[in-house]
Amino acid sequence: MACVERKIMDVLEKLTILTDAAKYDAACTSSGARRNAKKGAIGNTSSAPAGCCHSFSADGRCVTLLKVLLTNCCVYDCKYCVNRRSNDMKRTAFTPEELADLTIGFYRRNYIDGLFLSSGVFRSPDYTTELMIRTLSLLREQYRFNGYIHAKAIPGTSSELVEQLGFLADRLSVNIELPSESGLKALAPNKTKESILTPMRQIQNRNRQSREELVKYRHAPRFAPAGQSTQLIVGATADTDFHILRLTQGLYDRYQLKRVFYSAYVPVVEHALLPAKNVKPPLLREHRLYQADWLLRFYGFRAEELLDENNQDFDTRVDPKCSWALAHLDFFPVELNTADYETLLRIPGVGVTSAKRILSARRYGSLRTEQLRKLGVVMKRAQYFLTASGRMADGLRFTPDSLLRGLIAAEQPLLPEPEIVQLSLFDQAGVG
Repeated sequence: MACVERKIMDVLEKLTILTDAAKYDAACTSSGARRNAKKGAIGNTSSAPAGCCHSFSADGRCVTLLKVLLTNCCVYDCKYCVNRRSNDMKRTAFTPEELADLTIGFYRRNYIDGLFLSSGVFRSPDYTTELMIRTLSLLREQYRFNGYIHAKAIPGTSSELVEQLGFLADRLSVNIELPSESGLKALAPNKTKESILTPMRQIQNRNRQSREELVKYRHAPRFAPAGQSTQLIVGATADTDFHILRLTQGLYDRYQLKRVFYSAYVPVVEHALLPAKNVKPPLLREHRLYQADWLLRFYGFRAEELLDENNQDFDTRVDPKCSWALAHLDFFPVELNTADYETLLRIPGVGVTSAKRILSARRYGSLRTEQLRKLGVVMKRAQYFLTASGRMADGLRFTPDSLLRGLIAAEQPLLPEPEIVQLSLFDQAGVG
């Protein structure tokens, strides 16, 4: 009995170490996958229409997955990474059997909705990927787990193993980490641009092929049905927002990525090439990049519209859409009762939902500015950039300088920059 209890404690200690080591990976998101319930299998992704994530689903509900590393042992020495080979820290690893058993145990207790699995590079990319495949195979085949799984494809892994991993996971991601090749050479000398882009291209092509096969054969196996994503670290190198956003645009255009994630650099290890340890993570810059990314994906903007060679970083005082509007005042004001959908989306304070509501509402009569709040328009921003039946909001007077001040004031008060915290599943649930 004592031996069994000691074994349990060993696994929980591993879980403490390896969930903490995974907290800097930002690519946990709503997946968009639908894996319906089926007879004899445990779990599904249909209960959360946008899939499982570590924060909030698209319909506003908080859902959780187990975000963990298979191991924090790593043969690489990336200078920004807490798990780097030269960092003095406690090392451990799950066996595939241990991790599969933990995952299904947490799922049955309703602690999690799915699994986010990453890993340090143990021995080699291929060897590590084989362990990940063994883990996911146990979940899918032995435990009949039918829930959401997001797995990391390690740069340098053979194409055969990437394909096996893709048929077991709902989403794959290959982290670029650093926005430039010079940054990779300086901070991650074991990685190359080609080793990252090769599996990314393979995932794109295999995913497209899988969709074509499903058209012909209803029960064909599905390869990474929720697509792929990647992550960029912001602030570890001197790369500008313009460079980062152009890279993001290229990834969306060429590889059809579902998401690009931005992670403010956290100085987890001290090194002369990186910012000093007392520098706070650039969280506001990260937030502006996420806002700009949203404009690329849903509002029809292009990277070169938002920034250029002469203006390479976002003004953190206002959101990127307001910055674009201030630089293109000749485009405004927009008449709400005649503008098309794409034009409405250019107005600060008008989102995808409110633009659709405007198009629907004006079929029944001309709109007035006082009606717009009910349609979801954020008037404290939008009032400067639109007219309704030729009229702006009553009593509105402004100059270019007062316009900027008004937009800055419209920003929500900035909260203190938070510490990165990851909850312990067994502490919260009383497992011991």
